[in-house]
Amino acid sequence: MALVSGILRGLGRGLRSPVQRGLWTTTSRQYSEGTVTGNENNGQSVKVPSSARVVICGGGVLGTSIAYHLAERGWTDVVLLEQGRLTCGTTWHSAGLVGQAKDEVEGSQLVAYSRQLYKQLDKSHGVGWKECGSVIVAQTKDRLTFLQRKHAIALATGIESHLISPEEAGKLCPWIRTDDLKGALWVPGDGALTPPDLVSAYTSIAREKGVKILEGVKIDQIHTKNGRVSHVTTSHGDINCEYFVNCAGLWAREVGAKSEPNVKIPLHPNEHFYLVTTPIQGLDPLMPVVRDFDGRIYAREWSGGLLAGGFEPRGKPVFHNGVPDKFEFQLLPEDWDHFQVLLDPILHRFPCMETAEVRHLVNGPESFTPDGHWNLGESPEVKNYFVAAGMNSMGVVGSGGIGKHLTEWIIDGEPSINLAEHDILRYVPHHSNKKFLKERVKETIALYALRFPYEYWETGRKLRTSPLHTRLEVDGAYFGETNAYERPIYFARPDDELGDQYHPVKGSYGKPPWFDNVKEEYWACKERVCLIDMSSFSKFEVKSNGSEALNFLEYLSSNDIEDNVGEIIHTGMQNNHGGYENDCTIVPLYHNHFFIISPASQQTRSLAWLQRFQPKDGSVQIRDITSAYAGINVIGPHAQQLLADVTDISTTLKDFKPMTCKVINVGFASNIRAMRLTHGGEDGFVLYVPSEYALHVYDTLMAEGKDYGIRHAGYYALKLLRIEKFYAYWGVDLTTHTTPLECGRDFRVKFDAGDFIGKEALLKQKEEGISQRFVQFLLEDFNVDTDVWPWGGEPIYRNGKFSGTTTSSGYGFKLDKMVCLGFIRDYDEQGKSVLYKNMNQFVLDRNAKYEIAIGGQMFEAKVRLYTPKAAYSTSEPVFIPVPSMNK
Repeated sequence: MALVSGILRGLGRGLRSPVQRGLWTTTSRQYSEGTVTGNENNGQSVKVPSSARVVICGGGVLGTSIAYHLAERGWTDVVLLEQGRLTCGTTWHSAGLVGQAKDEVEGSQLVAYSRQLYKQLDKSHGVGWKECGSVIVAQTKDRLTFLQRKHAIALATGIESHLISPEEAGKLCPWIRTDDLKGALWVPGDGALTPPDLVSAYTSIAREKGVKILEGVKIDQIHTKNGRVSHVTTSHGDINCEYFVNCAGLWAREVGAKSEPNVKIPLHPNEHFYLVTTPIQGLDPLMPVVRDFDGRIYAREWSGGLLAGGFEPRGKPVFHNGVPDKFEFQLLPEDWDHFQVLLDPILHRFPCMETAEVRHLVNGPESFTPDGHWNLGESPEVKNYFVAAGMNSMGVVGSGGIGKHLTEWIIDGEPSINLAEHDILRYVPHHSNKKFLKERVKETIALYALRFPYEYWETGRKLRTSPLHTRLEVDGAYFGETNAYERPIYFARPDDELGDQYHPVKGSYGKPPWFDNVKEEYWACKERVCLIDMSSFSKFEVKSNGSEALNFLEYLSSNDIEDNVGEIIHTGMQNNHGGYENDCTIVPLYHNHFFIISPASQQTRSLAWLQRFQPKDGSVQIRDITSAYAGINVIGPHAQQLLADVTDISTTLKDFKPMTCKVINVGFASNIRAMRLTHGGEDGFVLYVPSEYALHVYDTLMAEGKDYGIRHAGYYALKLLRIEKFYAYWGVDLTTHTTPLECGRDFRVKFDAGDFIGKEALLKQKEEGISQRFVQFLLEDFNVDTDVWPWGGEPIYRNGKFSGTTTSSGYGFKLDKMVCLGFIRDYDEQGKSVLYKNMNQFVLDRNAKYEIAIGGQMFEAKVRLYTPKAAYSTSEPVFIPVPSMNK
């Protein structure tokens, strides 16, 4: 091994780029020489147009895909600007892999579209498409469970896949070692292509339809007017435009800083490595792409040899102070010592590598994001400024689908599938901190690492903490991170040996190690009284001198917002399609002063939605006060008496009704906003305490609560309570693609209360019917101790037909059942959703048999519907029987 490593290290010296050494095809070599077919420049002086509807920055595989898809939709007044030459950033050195088996249905749908598009473009323009299939191998039982989930999602999406034995994997790919494998996943429709040829196809078609593609044009500034894009200044003149799309890849952060206000785009480059060998005797050109996630490596056939690389456990950030403008068709120096952690498993999986000759070690930078997901969508800072960047080395596989759905976002206002996990609105400002990014992307580059449910990132922790954090840490809290906010997820028991409180014990796909801890907290919430630190919830104030604030919120909210001081109003804020842009709690503190609570994960989205419609005359003030107030959830049957002991008002149900808010004193602290609700279905109060008083209020409650058996509880207990009670959470169960009518919340839509955003879409849906219904499932014959647990995203089957996915799940201790929430749909023979005016009847048909695919098994499930009664009730959701539709 040492000898082989030394030989390879020696061969790596004097490395030149694949363009210089002829690694890519003639087409891509033409790119480096600036003679690509379809160049507007064509060696002549560049002249930019004075105006365009859309300006795209970046001539890689994303920018050209968006140009192509805009043209396909009839938007041809488009200019694509590339500061260097097309593909010169990262596209030209991409490995070109296309794998469809993703971890969620939407991701698989997106990539499946990409694959179909590439096959189509290969026939018309030639993109080097090679449908060789892919084999993903598993070395461990946990990895096999992971592949079983991918397999289930692939089947539900219509992607052909097969779980196969190690022996079958060896027959499909006889060049790999299989004696250490537990199994594999075979996806015959996967393949690979030549990325520069794909760009050539995109640009050729876009240009034919009228799109202008200009090279050697640098963007100097993106100008705004009234909060939206107005024009761009380039090295060759100004262009007036309505939309701007940042597809600048490595340079996307720098381009984001060229607008006022700046658009924050969290990404940072890492060095990324793969090697290429000379031809290997007997290697089939149609050798399947091999992914060994446990070895962190991938490999494909290339020109008779192997192209093999991977994603190391700790990355090597580069260009921390900015990417040079002229870093075009360039690579970074080889680093065989850093590559060793990938070289070893490559040699292990491919015995033929022991005698292979290495032609290159390619070190090309790639951009990675703080969570390993893409950065897509409209920026919160500037309207009509869209982003498609931070591809985490998955730009080629995603480019087709991303181009399609970002085009929908621009033209239609939203993509046709839920891309919330990639939406750039998921971030808060610290995610763009360069020092934070440099540390985080060292971790997120490990794309193939086995991540279990309820695992959290290791870097960038203890960044946002509540005033109670240190106290809870001393009391044995284990913390998880949401939007960089440390939240207690569960607590150690008195006899537990306290471990790492930020990186708890190794995860599991089965019964989690914290099960018994959370069980005790759950029952304490139901039988005694608990405190849960909920300071991370997003909090906003909306104020005006007159009635402007009320009118503003009434227009944004689908529920009736009245100025009844002290009433808690739970409302959605819908988009033009009726989907949720926010699901929040609004409390009128005065007739012109409103307090708004949203989930912690939706802080930026919630604020951006409010600010988007904020009157330009300054009549309405909006303030993010998340850090100004701590949140303490006092939950359980003794919460009422405990609060009575520490305050000077009556807390009886008669005097302090559910869904009302009072400003109270607790101990010596004043101006505490106390709400009678708990977000978990139990009686109690959430106290929003000015941060400077938080420790005093906490200590007062803990001291007075001893006689009531008070204890701590974490978010996991609250999650299980709300899932059992059938409570939907925005950002988890509710998205921009779900409406109140689909999740049983139409009773919260006041159609007769005046105009509001989304009203027309909801009235149309009310008239024509809905295509999905939010439901609760209780799993039958589920063994909590031995079976693989669901955690959201599992396919749901109705009478053997794929009918939706779960959104969240947890064990219901009172029901003594595994509980899943999710949406049920019905599809026609063409795969289109069927509309139902009475979808309850379809869901609850007595002849309907429901099953959920979990860990390679199908579990029969009993279905329940969400009803208005369940919205405020402390009892369990009800099963509503409906006669068979066949009778």
